[in-house]
Amino acid sequence: MKYPITLDALEVLDAIDRKGSFAGAANELFRVPSAISYSVQKLEQDLDVILFRKEGRKALLTEAGRVLLEQGREILEATERLTIAAKKTHNGWEPVFNIAIDSILSFDFIYPLIARFYELLPNIEINLYEEVLGGAQEAISSNRADLVIGASAPLSPGQGVKYQQIRQIEWVFTVAPGHELTQAPQPLSRQLIERHRFIVVRDSSRNQAPQSHRVLSNRPVLSVPSMTEKITALCAGLGVGFLPAHRIQDKLGQGRLIVLQVADAIPGDSLHMAWKTTNKGKVLHWFIEQLSRHDFT
Repeated sequence: MKYPITLDALEVLDAIDRKGSFAGAANELFRVPSAISYSVQKLEQDLDVILFRKEGRKALLTEAGRVLLEQGREILEATERLTIAAKKTHNGWEPVFNIAIDSILSFDFIYPLIARFYELLPNIEINLYEEVLGGAQEAISSNRADLVIGASAPLSPGQGVKYQQIRQIEWVFTVAPGHELTQAPQPLSRQLIERHRFIVVRDSSRNQAPQSHRVLSNRPVLSVPSMTEKITALCAGLGVGFLPAHRIQDKLGQGRLIVLQVADAIPGDSLHMAWKTTNKGKVLHWFIEQLSRHDFT
C-alpha cells in the first residue's frame, strides 16, 4: 500500500510551522520556496484536506494540519530513535555521536578532547551543535544529541536524563565604552536600564515556546543567534545586556566592554552535562569520563 504521508512531507510541515512561512522553511531545508509549496499542495491533494491558511505573510496550520503535524512529529522522533538504534554497532562503540554545547560556553575546550578521541577511534563520526536556552534541554530529551554540555539546571529532574554539574557562572551587566550608561550613578536602577535596547540570544528550541532570560526592558530587542555574536554586538555598542563573566575577560582587559553595577543583579547559574540514562554507549562513557576531569573554570 502506498501512503501519501511521507517523512519528507512531515519534515516540510514541521519546518513551516516552526519558521512561520514557506520561505523560512525553504531556507532551513535548503530548498527553493516553490519546492515547499509543491510538497504541501501535493499532500493536500492526496489527503483531500487543507493544511494551511495564509494570514499576511504567515502560514498557519488548520485544525487538520495541526493534528497531522502533532502526530507527525511523534513519527519523526520515533524514526530518529530507530535510525540511531540501527547504527549502534555490536561492540558498543557508536558510529555516530552527537554533542550539543550551550552557547554560554566557548567551544574551545572540546577540540583538544576530540583530537585525543580521534587518536583512539578515528573512524567515529562526531557532530557538534550549538544550542541556546531551552534548546539544550530539548536536544537531549528529543534525542537530537547524545550528550549536552552546558545545560542549565532541569526544571523537572528525572525523565530518564542524568545531569552532572560542571561549573557555576556569574552574570555581569555590560556595555561598550562610551555608552551613556557609563556616565550614570551606580548601581543602575531598573527604570534606567529599561530605557535601553537589550541584545538577546535567540532560543534554539524547535518544538516548544522560546525562552527569554535576563531581559530588563520592554523595548524592541536586538536578537542574535549565539553568545559569541551577542558579545560582538555589545562590543559594537548596539545595546546593553548581561553576559557570563568567564566569556569576556579578554574584552574587559582590552577595554572593549565595561561592567556596570545594577540594582537588580542577576543570580548566578549552574551548568551541567546531560545524557540519557538508557544510553550505554562507549563513546558517551568516554566523553563523560574525560569531561568529568576537565576544569571548566
